[in-house]
Amino acid sequence: MSNPIVQITNFNLKYGNKTVLTELEWTIQEGENWLLSGASGSGKTALLKAIAGIEKSSDEIVVSFNKQSSTKPVCQYIAQWYQFKNKEGVANFYYQQRYNVQQVQDTLTVNAELAHYAKENNLNLVKAEPILQALGFASLKNAQLIELSSGEHKKLQLVKALWSKPQLLLLDQPYTGLDIQSRQNLNNLLDEATNDGTQIILVSNEPEIPACINRFGEIINGQLVEHFTFCTRKAIVIEERSIPEFLYEAPPSSSEVLIKMVDVNISYGKKQVLKNINWEIKAGEKWLLQGHNGSGKSTLLSLVNGDHPQAYANEIYLFGNKRGSGESIWDIKQHIGLISPELHWYFDFNATVWQSIASGFFDSIGLYKEIGWHKRTQVEELIEYFGLTSNKNDLLAHLPLGKQRLVLLARTVIKNPELLVLDEPCQGLDAHQTIQFNTLIDGLCTTNRTLIYVSHSDDQLPENLTHQLLLSEGEIIRSDIYKQKKELESV
Repeated sequence: MSNPIVQITNFNLKYGNKTVLTELEWTIQEGENWLLSGASGSGKTALLKAIAGIEKSSDEIVVSFNKQSSTKPVCQYIAQWYQFKNKEGVANFYYQQRYNVQQVQDTLTVNAELAHYAKENNLNLVKAEPILQALGFASLKNAQLIELSSGEHKKLQLVKALWSKPQLLLLDQPYTGLDIQSRQNLNNLLDEATNDGTQIILVSNEPEIPACINRFGEIINGQLVEHFTFCTRKAIVIEERSIPEFLYEAPPSSSEVLIKMVDVNISYGKKQVLKNINWEIKAGEKWLLQGHNGSGKSTLLSLVNGDHPQAYANEIYLFGNKRGSGESIWDIKQHIGLISPELHWYFDFNATVWQSIASGFFDSIGLYKEIGWHKRTQVEELIEYFGLTSNKNDLLAHLPLGKQRLVLLARTVIKNPELLVLDEPCQGLDAHQTIQFNTLIDGLCTTNRTLIYVSHSDDQLPENLTHQLLLSEGEIIRSDIYKQKKELESV
């Protein structure tokens, strides 16, 4: 038998006082491509970073490359989040900056970023073209980095990784933010990469996996447990928890029609992002918003949230008021509870769990005000509901991604808003957390609360959706009553 490409012996890892991995053993032989699963917080990301030498490097982990391979003798780690920088090398963007035309010009274009990466890694730009085409990214080469959606940033990460042909490719939740077709295309590309000699370790909670996966491991109680077949999702039992009493009743609706857009158009230079959008959301409706990566979903939501400056040049009514009639952005946000990948990117990770949730009262990125006893009690109730009691004094940065997401979800509902805007809310959550969250949303939305829910998956949705809006290339191609998948199958 040939030498293993990865040999891990008695590996231990702690975060603060918490032991995550305990005397873990793992051998990865040449030709093996692994799917690594496990509950949120089990240590999957930490293990990948340790193998890549990013987080902890020691004699307990040995990576040995095959010098005869045509692939590059490197281990490349692709993180869940992509942190890009502006032309001065600074990464501290603010949330609304993406929609500011002047600020947009401060970042590189995709073309410039790819050229820079090619120069750094001695790559041929021409060889990136088939990957760009396969991931539906070729049309975005002239876009600024800050203009890209979360799914498009994920595609850029994947283009770089597949282009550079590393011998060992570590993929941490690569399907996050990708639409269904892009996921299928990625699996085909991964199959091609492994045929060319790349080995992969894939961390994912998704049921769709590339055909090249031939080994299956799961982290359980700090140990790696090997399975000999792909483990389908087990039946999940959710512990019944009472929704905090202060969330039982939504506040009175400010208007019979909460959102109304009339012939709305949004452009960046010559690029039209939204085209003749007509959309009306009445109080109490629950909308599912869908569309492929780059279809215009994030831009549409930025108009609802009051974040997009081009709203003033369009006929938009929010909560009974025409946009530009004297209301401030904070007047709009007091009606809305928001979660989105972009908000997660730009949040203050130096805040504690408790501070992060409490900041939802003020729509601030971090807590800068003292709050009274009544609000403090509400924060404590949500912390308990989401199972975060043991983490309430931890910094957000010290939590695994799944728990970070739960914190921001708690922040979203803390002020009991009349409208919930949930943009891919379950990114990074495991199956148990996803069901728990959607159960909460169903409980909250039995009242007259209004909902906009964005998801690429038809299998991870709340049950009480009433309407669907489908976008393609910035245009509405469907706007009608929502029929769940099981209803359609019975027709």
